[in-house]
Amino acid sequence: MVNQEDFTKRLRKLLRYYDLSASAFADRIGVQRSSISHLLTGRNKPSLDFILKVNDTFPEVDLYWFLKGKGTFPKTSSDTDLPVTPTPSLLKKAQNPNIGEHHKSVDKIIILHSDGSFKIYGGD
Repeated sequence: MVNQEDFTKRLRKLLRYYDLSASAFADRIGVQRSSISHLLTGRNKPSLDFILKVNDTFPEVDLYWFLKGKGTFPKTSSDTDLPVTPTPSLLKKAQNPNIGEHHKSVDKIIILHSDGSFKIYGGD
């Protein structure tokens, strides 16, 4: 459960961090200005839609921090890096990337940018 008072403090911290008024923040994430006002006064609790819009607009906001106050803000690069333990089959594939491939060709390449945008090459 979200503690409303603590959530309001974290929302205010976002506004200060991005140097945005409540109105500008609402416009930026695409919600009604009154919804930010209601969150800041404690009248309403954050909706899932609100949380997702904040996450889409500001990917450096750790959702667990925003909702529960645990974690860090802004996210550090290590917050998004998941540890990978290579399996034997993955190691074998890395040494010989053509294992299991039957003359496959690259259809398209997708480049993901840190701001959430992307560029697709090929694969009409």
